[in-house]
Amino acid sequence: MPWTDSSLFLSTIQIIIMSYFKIPSKGPIGVFDSGYGGLTILKEIKKLMPEYDYLYLGDNARTPYGTRSFEVVYGFTLQAVRKLFDMGCPLVILACNTASAKALRSIQQKDLPYLDNTRRVLGVIRPTVECIGNMTKTRHIGILATSGTIKSESYPMEIKKLYPDISVTGMACPMWVPLVENNESDSEGADYFVKKYIGNLLDKDSEIDTIILGCTHYPLLINNIRRFTPNHIKLITQGEYVAESLKNYLYRHPEIEERCIKKGSCNFITTESVEKFKESASIFLQEDIEVRSVTLE
Repeated sequence: MPWTDSSLFLSTIQIIIMSYFKIPSKGPIGVFDSGYGGLTILKEIKKLMPEYDYLYLGDNARTPYGTRSFEVVYGFTLQAVRKLFDMGCPLVILACNTASAKALRSIQQKDLPYLDNTRRVLGVIRPTVECIGNMTKTRHIGILATSGTIKSESYPMEIKKLYPDISVTGMACPMWVPLVENNESDSEGADYFVKKYIGNLLDKDSEIDTIILGCTHYPLLINNIRRFTPNHIKLITQGEYVAESLKNYLYRHPEIEERCIKKGSCNFITTESVEKFKESASIFLQEDIEVRSVTLE
């Protein structure tokens, strides 16, 4: 059949060429978390790089990930990455310590070559670890995180790769996330459990002079944590370090940076109720947002 519409002809040729040569498309930077904690990471990234477009996905219907097996966390995280890829994201940040600990390496090594080897998936553990070398004087650091992150031993493994002389002690804080998500950060219960876990950590190693808050929810407890942490101990929250690391990554990888849309927009999707997400997200962002519901499969 002869072509009668030149614009249709050109569009079709363009699609064929892009498909054949796999010319990368552009899209927002994807940010994924099992729940709401990743919003603290997104907030810092937006503050440092407001010009980019972002798409946040919270798998709130299946949160928490912290108590689930490696296999389940890997499967759920892979579904989320696929969804964000399908929605055009050239780069996805796993703004979830559990997903970073239990799924990142497998996705990078096993799945990306088959999903799309022109896209990238990054985590939050490595950027957090990289900063500690110049911070600790005693070379003893502590990790406060969820049970899943502590059991994975991802932080000790990453730290040993970069700083083999540093001693690492972890402490699971199973009550901290529920306290944050139930908006009870300022309650007496929060004080009790914050004091308890910090005390337990320091009882295990009194030489600790640096503590990594290895969960993205924990910045919302920072006032409580500071109150019960000795003044000489440095506290490391992840957001600013992940944001700086991402900025540096995009500078070093212009082939990825060029694919990130820069219109300053930020959209949110959730596997849970839209209204529930809005209500809980307000605890983290202190602003009204528009949200859509999606399913992961």
